[in-house]
Amino acid sequence: MTLSKNSHKEDQLEEKVLVVNRCSKVVKGGRKFSFSALILVGDGKGRLGYGFAKANELTDAIRKGGEAARKNLVTIESLEGDSIPHEVLVDQDGAQLLLKPAKPGTGIVAGSRIRLILEMAGVKNIVAKSLGSNNPMNQVKAAFKALLSLSSRKDVLQRRRVTHD
Repeated sequence: MTLSKNSHKEDQLEEKVLVVNRCSKVVKGGRKFSFSALILVGDGKGRLGYGFAKANELTDAIRKGGEAARKNLVTIESLEGDSIPHEVLVDQDGAQLLLKPAKPGTGIVAGSRIRLILEMAGVKNIVAKSLGSNNPMNQVKAAFKALLSLSSRKDVLQRRRVTHD
């Protein structure tokens, strides 16, 4: 019974392919191709994950990446309404990512990869700027690091030991 409930939750997750890369190795008989895929999984309500996988066939790489993404699901709990509670600047390897809250009606102003991540997280109004490296893996890691580093007003007040009315 528990297994069926868990698989029902998994069915609500949406899977998107962020990047597919083809590599070739020259061997005696010709070229041997292998594929890698970066996959994003989310429900649009704060649960999301990413996975990276390699395989000799494209479909296998995408399937393995989806499985890896489902294993790495995280929950973003500090979203306030349709936007984020505060501005955040994150460094991840060579990539820098700046996220700023935006007024209702603004929408998601971001590059394609970051836009997909923010849509999957359930953010509706935000401005994002990717600085530095445009390596897809580093951008995805930076986006996850930024979303996980957000703290809500309630969390900040608790850390300061201030009572909230």
